[in-house]
Amino acid sequence: MQSTGPRSGGLTAADLVEGWREVGVEEGMALIVHSSLSSLGHVEGGAATVVESLRNVVGPTGTLVTPAFTWQVADPDPAHVGVPDAAVKERRAAVPIFHPGLQSSMGAIAEALRALPDSVRSPHPQASVAAVGAHAAALVGRQTLGFAVGGTSPFGHLHDIGGYILLVGVGHNRNTFLHYAETLTPSPRLKVRRFPLNVDGERVWVETLDVGNDNDTHFPTVGREFEEHIGIKEVVVGQAPCRLVPVQPFVSFAVRRLAELLTADAEQKA
Repeated sequence: MQSTGPRSGGLTAADLVEGWREVGVEEGMALIVHSSLSSLGHVEGGAATVVESLRNVVGPTGTLVTPAFTWQVADPDPAHVGVPDAAVKERRAAVPIFHPGLQSSMGAIAEALRALPDSVRSPHPQASVAAVGAHAAALVGRQTLGFAVGGTSPFGHLHDIGGYILLVGVGHNRNTFLHYAETLTPSPRLKVRRFPLNVDGERVWVETLDVGNDNDTHFPTVGREFEEHIGIKEVVVGQAPCRLVPVQPFVSFAVRRLAELLTADAEQKA
């Protein structure tokens, strides 16, 4: 494990630039960042400084992406079926309709990138991403309502262009590309997404299928095994353990390994 920290006081943009380069981030990369701002320790300027430093490293030919998920756009009474009573109607009416300026639920760094004047965002009500840089518009241009993290999504596009995943103070339980990989397995775990949409001026509720939640069942294992398999170097930036993961080999490994683990789960239940 290598470490890079502040020269004095809190972390500056220059300290962070040095750290990201030590992790392996390079100019021109298409980079999706899963992060915890607090894991870094004190950063002068907060999340905006982190985003600035990452943009500096990937440069004008690179692309910086964050998940901009909005868990607040969801049915507050998912178990309720049939005609809703007054209380259920009231709770559902309070759920916001997604729009590009809606605050993300993914933490300070993701929100800082989403709020940039030149940031663009994919349109999914629950699983959008925000992006800036050379490939930003193409990345957010297509995202189906069903299987929102699958092949017809920004995650599929990042895979196809050879992107990278930067984990900043978080583990693979926060790595959305494991959900993407699961969509490619023969028998993925499934869940129902339910959210309101404005359709021709009418507020309607929509249900779609997507891969289910892992709840730390297999994702940490698959991520650790891949890191060991290719010898990923962990670098501590500030106080945060950070790893850079190449998307394409990671997905190839994860599809195979998740398929094995899910098959074993099914055999145990049989």
